[in-house]
Amino acid sequence: MDKIDIKYMSQTIKLAEKAYQNGEVPVAALIVKDNKIISKAYNKKEKDNIALHHAEIVAIIKASKKLKSWRLNGCTMYVSLEPCQMCVSAIIEARIDKVIYGAKINKNNESIKTKMIHIDNIDLINKSEKIIKNFFKEKRQYNRKELL
Repeated sequence: MDKIDIKYMSQTIKLAEKAYQNGEVPVAALIVKDNKIISKAYNKKEKDNIALHHAEIVAIIKASKKLKSWRLNGCTMYVSLEPCQMCVSAIIEARIDKVIYGAKINKNNESIKTKMIHIDNIDLINKSEKIIKNFFKEKRQYNRKELL
């Protein structure tokens, strides 16, 4: 880890302390692009009463608005705590290049498996698959027309 990473992680921890003072779980995130902080956030689940308002998600939303793009290529995220599965998925979807995190807490995410049930109705499965395949097929055809 170089000095710049230590600098940004130190700022992330200070932000986590602010979350703590505000009665939130003390987790914070910064997103950096071209050595500039483009967004910073801490958990706001309690304040906003929204389960999705983890620091990483809020930081991604802010960065996307600032860059006017959901694609956060070229960005690094600094997080005070190892991201949960939800946040990891959001980080991947946002195309963030790298994540540097502080504390590592192993959470048992096995309980989610008991809540997820794959429907066994072949007709509904086929309809679900068809709509997503058609969507991307049409997108590819539209993009090819734009290129011509």
